[in-house]
Amino acid sequence: MSPALLLGAVLLAATPVQAERTVGTLRDLGPALTACWRAPPETDGSEVTVRFSLKRDGSLLGQPRITYSKLVGDSGRQRAFVSAALGALAECLPVRLSESLGGTIAGRPLTIRFGARGGVTAQQDSYIPLGGYYDE
Repeated sequence: MSPALLLGAVLLAATPVQAERTVGTLRDLGPALTACWRAPPETDGSEVTVRFSLKRDGSLLGQPRITYSKLVGDSGRQRAFVSAALGALAECLPVRLSESLGGTIAGRPLTIRFGARGGVTAQQDSYIPLGGYYDE
């Protein structure tokens, strides 16, 4: 399956989850966007970096792009990992942004890196525009 078709299928299949609270800072954006992330089994060592933009209302602007990938395992596990990363982002969107944060980041490129390292829980302490790293 081509990456474009896989991306489309993941985005269409994902059900948006509204954040229960308003995200007011970049520091809080990472945890809100990775709350849905679960690495598939047997993908330790895999990681993808996804570049995307949000609208003022916290919904996705355009389509996310994978800008880096290091995928381990057979082709099925690799596809599952990419699908899980894109699906997690799609599932957590739209995120409820404060008016000031929405105005600040609207249309600007953001990056987030999803990784799998032996059961380590998501690290949520990075500044998203510089590339946060989120593991499971």
